[in-house]
Amino acid sequence: MSAASVTASARGAAPSRRKGRWLRRIFFWLPFWFVVITVGQVLILRWVPPVTSAFMLGRQIDGIAAGDWSYRPHYEWRAWENLSSNLPIALVAAEDQKFPEHSGFDFEAIDKALAYNQRSRKVRGASTISQQVAKNLFLWSGRSYLRKGLEAWYTVLIELFWPKQRILEVYANIAEFGDGVYGAEAAAKTFFGKSAARLSPSESARLAAVLPNPKKYSVRKPGTYVQRRARWIERQVRHLGGASYLTAPVVAEEESKR
Repeated sequence: MSAASVTASARGAAPSRRKGRWLRRIFFWLPFWFVVITVGQVLILRWVPPVTSAFMLGRQIDGIAAGDWSYRPHYEWRAWENLSSNLPIALVAAEDQKFPEHSGFDFEAIDKALAYNQRSRKVRGASTISQQVAKNLFLWSGRSYLRKGLEAWYTVLIELFWPKQRILEVYANIAEFGDGVYGAEAAAKTFFGKSAARLSPSESARLAAVLPNPKKYSVRKPGTYVQRRARWIERQVRHLGGASYLTAPVVAEEESKR
């Protein structure tokens, strides 16, 4: 091989080596920056009300894709003290009765859901309120191992850095209660003509009843399923002991994390 060929080969190898070093640096630092960014997101939203959520942004993108450039989600943030005490307990009774006790995951419910899904064509979920906050606030809809892994990671961070009261406060504000209607305040005004602070037990139960599929089920015109589920939720609230079921453990944890 001539000297010119050797020189040319060396010149060609140099950019490849530099590229390899950059790739190694990227892969080395990627986990670090992932942790920094995700922890930062969760810490900021511990105190700052979210301006929007991943699900709201996704819904807006869907509207634009359909040609509706004027679409805006109906969303109004309301702090914990401006929410009726009837609503948080209705959400817990409907979605996650072990919410004050677990650390983000209800493993007993997960085992039951897995057993049910193995013998049924219908898929039953076992997501806690903490997991739903992680998914709705930071991630996209759909089923994939990547999304479930990220959901688990954000759930751990939320439970680590947020008190239970904050988790419920955010959930009540970003949950979808109707097509494009997000949060208790927007839902209360849209469906009952009042603020979220004035929601009654039956109205709160009806809002919680549509959460499995707010695009299919209606708060304004509840069908048989929603009416039956709302009555069940009200019975569960009484069985749990009403709002006091949340007040003691949730407020105690709020004080301990200040």
